Amino acid sequence: MLMDDMEDLQPFIETFLEVCRRIEAKGFVAATDGNVSARLPNGNVLTTPTAMNKAFVTAGDLVELDLNGFRVAGRRNPSSEIDMHLFIYGSRPDVRAVVHCHPVYATAFATARIPLSECLFPEVIVGMGAVPLAPYATPSTREVRDSIAPFVGKADAILLANHGAVTCGSDLWDAYFKMEKLEHAARVQYLARTLGGEKPLTAEEVSKLAAVAGPSYGKDLAGKPLCKPAGEQGTPDLSDPRIAAIVQEVQRRLQKYQIE
Repeated sequence: MLMDDMEDLQPFIETFLEVCRRIEAKGFVAATDGNVSARLPNGNVLTTPTAMNKAFVTAGDLVELDLNGFRVAGRRNPSSEIDMHLFIYGSRPDVRAVVHCHPVYATAFATARIPLSECLFPEVIVGMGAVPLAPYATPSTREVRDSIAPFVGKADAILLANHGAVTCGSDLWDAYFKMEKLEHAARVQYLARTLGGEKPLTAEEVSKLAAVAGPSYGKDLAGKPLCKPAGEQGTPDLSDPRIAAIVQEVQRRLQKYQIE
């Protein structure tokens, strides 16, 4: 970015740096983890640099890239996860900002390979819908874009197996607040499990919520990933090694009985 551009974009840059400071202050990242990006008015993408604590990022550290990932301006190297960000922008013209973090509770669910897909919190259902779990992919490789490809079209928040989470939004604050809401929901769900287990909303309760989502919140649930109401059984996730092991054992026993 030219100096004249920096001056014109000063409020935008200040917001960008404030988001960086907040994700570090909230404990959503450790050391140099995480990355933030946003679309610029010229169509390019502004991103955090690699290997730098987000609390210490300054305007001079930010990197401008075109949508092909070529550096346009900035003295540092871009985030190592920039390919994931660019894939989201290319898939979602409505997205103006992306935040990737490792918040403790959300990452715990991602590491246990448990999606946050039940209908539990009205605010989450209305604001983000179900939060799917993308299969494990080696960080900083093109495997990541392949892992999120089935979900990125609708989901504004995705858990990354054994890695963390990524959220996107209409602007920097929208993407950041979705990460904050995701971590809060994961923490509440975790604590609910220590109190006997979470109790999802019923299909009827979700239907009532959908009816007021537009008038009360200005949201359309039809565009969100569908959560699972109480009593609804989901398809087993065979990528989960625990479930895969159970399936294999059942198949082994069935074969044994057929032979006998």
